[in-house]
Amino acid sequence: MLVNNAKEQALSWSDRVKEFLKTLGWEFGDSKLYEQALTHSSFAHEKGKANAHNERLEFLGDAVLQLVISDHLYFLYPHLPEGKLTRLRAQLVCEATLADLAEKLGLGSYLRLGKGEAAGGGAGRPSLLSDALEALFGALFIDRGLEKCRLYIIRLYRPALDKLAVGVLSRDYKTLLQELIQARDGVTPEYRIVRESGPDHDKVFEAEVLVGGRGGVGRGCGRSKKEAEQAAAKEAWLRLN
Repeated sequence: MLVNNAKEQALSWSDRVKEFLKTLGWEFGDSKLYEQALTHSSFAHEKGKANAHNERLEFLGDAVLQLVISDHLYFLYPHLPEGKLTRLRAQLVCEATLADLAEKLGLGSYLRLGKGEAAGGGAGRPSLLSDALEALFGALFIDRGLEKCRLYIIRLYRPALDKLAVGVLSRDYKTLLQELIQARDGVTPEYRIVRESGPDHDKVFEAEVLVGGRGGVGRGCGRSKKEAEQAAAKEAWLRLN
């Protein structure tokens, strides 16, 4: 580790940026684009280069990220309605997610900041980290095109996407069913317990889903009323979806 730190310190900032891109596994052509993506406006103004910062690249990268994530979710979850897809995308492209990803990449140590911003802890500020990562996506788009962007962004986002998938697949079927029924029929499904069996300390409940006051949509059993309702919702959702 000490050897690596000494090596980094010996490199120029431009060379460090190139090494950073290599650790990401990104092929790149114009490294100046990525240097600009990692340059905050405070540094550019301090050096008298008012336009040599990352804000325009951030603008572009935000749009690229939105498109890549939207496309990925659209085909990954064909059963989900627009509203749910919008909420999932919002989780993935929000400042908190971007900043967390940037922090794990160690991106803050490559940011070029003005003296005041650096002294104020700018390298660890979530807003700066998220903006810089979006700017990198913008630089990548210009340098390598959309398909490489898609490949590299999804690769970077894989842990977040896997975490999202666990939440989606281990899902709250009552919520899923409600979204499906409301989109299709404009009503909210209801639940009723149709049977209880077993001793008080070991009861089994059977629940039924009703849509528009009609039963027969789905049934399920569980050790609690809530568990039984989830089982019924799952059966109904799988049947109707």
